[in-house]
Amino acid sequence: MEQLPGGRRPRLVSSLGLEQRAWEVTLDEERGRLAWRDPRPPRRADENCFVPTSEIIAVEETELNKKQRNSGKWQKMGKPHAFTVYYVKKARNHRWRCSDVTFWCADEHLCNQWIQALKELLEMQKSRPKQLLVYINPYGGKRQGKRIYEQKVAPLFSLASISTDVVITEHANHAKDNLFEVNINKYDGVVCVGGDGMFSEVMHGLIGRMQKDSGIDQNNPKAPLVQCNIRIGIIPAGSTDCICYSTIGISDPVTSALHIIIGDCQPLDVCSVHHNNTFLKYCVSLLGYGFYGDILKDSEKKRWMGPMRYDYSGFKTFLTHHYYEGTISFQPAKHTLGSPRDKYACRTGCYICKRSEQQLAQQQKQCGLKHEEEEEWKVIKGKFLAINAVNMSCACPRSPKGLSPAAHLADGSADLILVRKCSRFDFLRYLVRHTNQDDQFDFSFVDVHRVKNFQFTSKLSEDNESNVTDMGKKRFGQFCRDHPACCCNIANSTWNCDGETLESSAIEVRVHCQLMKLFARGIEETCKDEGTYSQSSVEQLL
Repeated sequence: MEQLPGGRRPRLVSSLGLEQRAWEVTLDEERGRLAWRDPRPPRRADENCFVPTSEIIAVEETELNKKQRNSGKWQKMGKPHAFTVYYVKKARNHRWRCSDVTFWCADEHLCNQWIQALKELLEMQKSRPKQLLVYINPYGGKRQGKRIYEQKVAPLFSLASISTDVVITEHANHAKDNLFEVNINKYDGVVCVGGDGMFSEVMHGLIGRMQKDSGIDQNNPKAPLVQCNIRIGIIPAGSTDCICYSTIGISDPVTSALHIIIGDCQPLDVCSVHHNNTFLKYCVSLLGYGFYGDILKDSEKKRWMGPMRYDYSGFKTFLTHHYYEGTISFQPAKHTLGSPRDKYACRTGCYICKRSEQQLAQQQKQCGLKHEEEEEWKVIKGKFLAINAVNMSCACPRSPKGLSPAAHLADGSADLILVRKCSRFDFLRYLVRHTNQDDQFDFSFVDVHRVKNFQFTSKLSEDNESNVTDMGKKRFGQFCRDHPACCCNIANSTWNCDGETLESSAIEVRVHCQLMKLFARGIEETCKDEGTYSQSSVEQLL
């Protein structure tokens, strides 16, 4: 063990065998990495390898196989001693894989010294989970959740010495109800195996449990909610995996499992949705009225089609081209940096999220919630094809940039996108923009605002409240709802809240900054990212 000057942590440097050659292997605690290189000249760059100690999964003593022992190199020595290091290997498109490297030496004491040093480093990773509660939806997507967990995820958890309690859900809201009953404090995290619907169920159970234990009334739209310190992990196995794609960069079970194992943590904003002082739902990705609400409502009748139902219902909804009249009022998120039209995408260690959260906390500390109520509300009335509020980009394989490319995961705001009535051709142009690199907000009929609260009331609700709608109008509206092919305007749409329908069209929405945490780190930057940012570049926006 090499002692370093200035009180720095020591390094372990040894000459160890790797395959049939001797390599110089260094465990540098100060820099937090394990490195190995071929000391023989000429040295090539691809022969200098290293892995951050934070991304080492496990270390095990290894028995070398018979083929290795019978090679010429091994015959000159007694029984070799070896150990294997399992670590995260990063591939293309944010995909992670479990890789391994095996080192050997003739000295048993040296081998044990390396194993002990590496295990001590792993023990120092306090953010890593040791006990997990796992919920598996066996019916979601292509009904592969149980197989995906048993074949791809469980072996990795076992390798990392993570204990699990597994619950196979049997009906809707099984996981949500169970989270209100279990001893949640014995777990370091909750994992859901399924799609966005399964995640929503677990999220509602966990947030609801935290508010219940803290005596918070969820029906009060102005109540300050208690943050959830227990992280949620998502193993994608559903029809839609938007949340996983937007927080990791890929929908892949092994990648998600590795993020859980190394203990990544990504805070996430959550929207609460109320109607007449009654709590309806929480939302973390899309809250959509009009186009996306109609797609969801129609697709619910065609579950027998599987994931294809979204394509069919989407095409059908596009052809009907319904618009909806109403009033939307909102409070701009003045505490946030930047805007929905800038190029600063949310990435790992996002500076915008950190600064926005700090400024919001400072504002609330100085002025409290009363000041927030007194802030200016902006009001917009009109006829809309779609009203979308997003807490994240909502990126997916078909729409790599998402509905709002510059939306941030944890800045305490949502991007409110208003698509006004326009021709069918113009609306198609807007939809196509989601699949390419063009600015989807660069249309005269599209407005986007960064908000912290908003309310919506449909024209029909306003008329009913003022008692100006006669019974004939109501019956005609009912006829249109029963016969969607009718060319006239339908009175009300349905809200699509993270893939679940809300029957109330009049809603009140509030963004809760960093209410929960995921086993994720945000999407890591790549050289292809156009919207990369630095602290200095973001400060120019101030």
